[in-house]
Amino acid sequence: MAQDEPAPCRLYLITPAALEPANFAPLLAAALDAGDIACVQLRLKGESDDKIRRACDALMPVAQSRDVAFILNDRPDLAASIGCDGVHVGQEDTPYKEARRLLGPDRIIGVTCHDDRDLAMEAAEAGADYVAFGAFFPSGTKETKHQPDPEILQWWSEVMTVPVVAIGGITPANCGPLVAAGTDFLAVSGSVWNHPEGSAVAVKDFLKAIAAAR
Repeated sequence: MAQDEPAPCRLYLITPAALEPANFAPLLAAALDAGDIACVQLRLKGESDDKIRRACDALMPVAQSRDVAFILNDRPDLAASIGCDGVHVGQEDTPYKEARRLLGPDRIIGVTCHDDRDLAMEAAEAGADYVAFGAFFPSGTKETKHQPDPEILQWWSEVMTVPVVAIGGITPANCGPLVAAGTDFLAVSGSVWNHPEGSAVAVKDFLKAIAAAR
């Protein structure tokens, strides 16, 4: 919704591409307990349904018990059956309309839009709960094919009320321009889980950087 004062930028955590749920759960809990986190996306590309289900069983309660949304990447069918709060789909994943059919009207669906304003407008008009632009910086998490300018975030925040997520290689050191441009969320992964002092310190560093940029 449009507001007189802009909503604060929040963190959107994406899990590592490979993880052992029992070992990762404490790292996730530490990150979530370190400060304000909007949601957690479980991203296990190419894994079996059974492995995804086991990961959800272990990690979803960690997030939901802290009032943090738990979103599954790419699999609206599993998200619906497991009870996830929503799903994130890319341009090569399940189409938005099919994801909405599977999840119903009340759960979160976000859509990757790369650096394409038309794709983002189409997703928003179709009913997506958020759109994601990126990668803004080189990323070790996935291959970078698109690199938008932060100006796209400013444009979006000025013309649309649907929230926007910035993604791709984001760190506490480089996130400032994205926050200043008006992104609602920073999607972060490796910079949190690979932090030498642990995930909690990483989250605190991000929150300090966000506050400074605003």
